[in-house]
Amino acid sequence: MTSPTLKFIGHLKTPYKTPADCPGQARPENGVTQIVVDEAYADGLTGLKEGGHIQVMYWFDRADRTSIKRVPKWSRNGEERGVFSIRSPHRPNPIALSTVEIHKIERNMLTVTAMDAVDGTALLDIKPYLNQLAPKS
Repeated sequence: MTSPTLKFIGHLKTPYKTPADCPGQARPENGVTQIVVDEAYADGLTGLKEGGHIQVMYWFDRADRTSIKRVPKWSRNGEERGVFSIRSPHRPNPIALSTVEIHKIERNMLTVTAMDAVDGTALLDIKPYLNQLAPKS
């Protein structure tokens, strides 16, 4: 098996300077985030539409990679849970995933629902959101 490699394709612009400043999840009430795609990949945004939804994968470089159990921010009783049962950034592979709405598209920059990332967080990938579990009409 060959060693995996990742190529960062851009970065996120947020008002958050530290992980503690970040909201718990991507939520509209937290404002907006700007996704800046490197110019070399800007044409990859062709076909996205304002008002549409995308899934964004990004790299939590400041996450604790040794954590297997955590107490979630939303816990009311302090119960520790396995990281694969919660959306904690602290996990063996700190790959973050958020589903966000696109508010604005400008060449290589998307303005989207606020994301839970510090300013400058590396962008891994963008995929269109497909609700494959929705009942068919």
